[in-house]
Amino acid sequence: MTQPRVTRYSNRTKYTLGKLASLLVLLHNDELGREIEDELALRGYRYTVGKVGSMDLVKVVAAIETSAKANHVIDPNVYREVHSLYHAILEAIQGVGRGTVQFGEILRTVGLTFSIVRGVVDVSGDSSQWISVCIYGTIGAPKKGFEHDALGFGYNHI
Repeated sequence: MTQPRVTRYSNRTKYTLGKLASLLVLLHNDELGREIEDELALRGYRYTVGKVGSMDLVKVVAAIETSAKANHVIDPNVYREVHSLYHAILEAIQGVGRGTVQFGEILRTVGLTFSIVRGVVDVSGDSSQWISVCIYGTIGAPKKGFEHDALGFGYNHI
């Protein structure tokens, strides 16, 4: 019988849903990413990680939304879940674009990794569902070497 892994993130009050979403997008390909996933699973959070690259904002939003639906982070038939995700995505994209949510129209392209995390957050005794979208990657002119790192974060109640 295998022993469960001991996670470094055992202090649950220290690592919020949003912080775990941020760490997941940054560390998903690292050994520490597995520890983050273990913590998410232990808390019963639903999550996914994906990638998208485009000069078209609509394609970025669609890729993130499709991933959330395909990986059962949200129920595509429940409007408030889709709507909450949409707002979290837009908030995260504003961070990547520094407030400007235009890519292709002004000759900027993105190569992004995103995480979506959903779960119960207990705020002042009110346990309700929240969703977090964190996006990390590059943005810049559509030419190799003309891009820079960017990070965006969105958080919304369901």
